[in-house]
Amino acid sequence: MNISPFLENLPVYQPGRPIEEVARELGLDPDGIIKLASNENPLGPSRLGLAAMRQMLKQVNLYPDGNAFYLKQKLAAKLGVTPANLILGNGSNEVIELIGHALLVPGAEVVVSQYCFAVYPIVTALFGAKLVVVPAKNHAHDLDAMLAAITPNTRVVFVANPNNPTGTTASREELARFVNAVPADVLLALDEAYIEFLNEPLDLLPEIRSGAKPNLLLMRTFSKIYGLAGTRIGYGIGHPDFIAALEKIRQPFNINSVAQAGALAALDDTKHVEKTRKINSRGLRLYARTFRKLGLEFIPSQANFILVRVGDGQRVFGELQKLGVIVRPMGGYQLPEWVRITVGTPKENKRCLEALKTVLGQK
Repeated sequence: MNISPFLENLPVYQPGRPIEEVARELGLDPDGIIKLASNENPLGPSRLGLAAMRQMLKQVNLYPDGNAFYLKQKLAAKLGVTPANLILGNGSNEVIELIGHALLVPGAEVVVSQYCFAVYPIVTALFGAKLVVVPAKNHAHDLDAMLAAITPNTRVVFVANPNNPTGTTASREELARFVNAVPADVLLALDEAYIEFLNEPLDLLPEIRSGAKPNLLLMRTFSKIYGLAGTRIGYGIGHPDFIAALEKIRQPFNINSVAQAGALAALDDTKHVEKTRKINSRGLRLYARTFRKLGLEFIPSQANFILVRVGDGQRVFGELQKLGVIVRPMGGYQLPEWVRITVGTPKENKRCLEALKTVLGQK
């Protein structure tokens, strides 16, 4: 077989390790392991979403609504846009891949920041496009430098705000200037997977409603604040013409019926969202306080995780696993001295910090 040459050097995404896998490998009781590796909601799924999914299980012999009519209607109403502004994906990762199908060809350029989300380079390589990596500024996006990196060959610019894995954000003013400065023939894919954790995010939905920025696509997810990572459902918000192009590429039935039911109900669960925000804010403060006491460098985060410098990140990751705590080593992000820790419940955060002290010999 003649395998596509683009696959030869295609990087493979490495997810956070599952609890069951670590338990098998190390002979641990899975009930005694905590996972703080994948930025999941420690409170679990929305209770309203969970009830709706249980009810939908009775109908899984039937194909789902291929157009997700009710979910699109409700999501559009919540956002103040029309269903024609929305594309649903099997996680926002699928939306990123749809962008590649629509815009990327060999020779096209994609501009990203250093320490960007790993899926952007993977999708770029998948379509034989050229990745242009702009050095980060204090571990954050250097938006002026990214703007300067745009050439006539640039097709897409990816910006995550807050950024994964660093948790950094651009100021409202900087981001607004950047959005207005990106050329009209270049798609600005603004990844807002963690936007619900921001206290005062820049609201770019008016640009979508007015149609003023046809080259702007906002990407969001139900995986984080709503606690539905296992259902894999994300979405893009953009100009109807671009959304229509993405719909041509989208696989039929890409959003299963259980996921649709869960997301539809979760949109009403404001209590779950607010409780998640509060527990996350307290957790971030605890980690920051403790890291300062331990003399550990960390990056102040605006998301639901925090990056901390521990020396040999891979070693610390391995030793923490032996103590039943799964975090995320950052070697794959060119940050080998760092680990990323998802904010958990108060009990999980305390246990993680105690384990970290043990591994670092500070207990």
